[in-house]
Amino acid sequence: MRRAIALGEKAALIDSSGGPFGCVVVKDGAVVGEGTNRVVAENDPTWHGEMAAIRTAAKNLGTFHLAGCTLYTTGEPCPMCAAAIFWARIERIVYASTIADAMRFGGFDDHAIYGELSKPVNERSIPATMCLHEEMLHVWRRYEAKADKIRY
Repeated sequence: MRRAIALGEKAALIDSSGGPFGCVVVKDGAVVGEGTNRVVAENDPTWHGEMAAIRTAAKNLGTFHLAGCTLYTTGEPCPMCAAAIFWARIERIVYASTIADAMRFGGFDDHAIYGELSKPVNERSIPATMCLHEEMLHVWRRYEAKADKIRY
């Protein structure tokens, strides 16, 4: 966790690349991935510490399933990062501050996003319209039948 905090501190207070979010992924006692928040530096709203650490760990381990890994992060994961953690099959999360702390000290309002995601898609503040459904179902059916697909 101290390594994650050091990464977050550097990102926010020295590099000014984003908020104080650092993350380390550990497997069998060894660090397999690290990441920091670089949202501001990269103009990329998805460049959170957890996302970067997951990408690095997956690349280093040669798999997108990170079973047996623990993720250490400076902040309780936001909705995007929480979803990525589940998709990666990480088995444990350890965090040093809460979503409420991130709101209080940094103005990061994850509660609004959680609220939006809990609504049916047609009731969210960002309009979403489905189109070309049948065309896409044709692609899905072909994918379903693909013998060599890799499930994730």
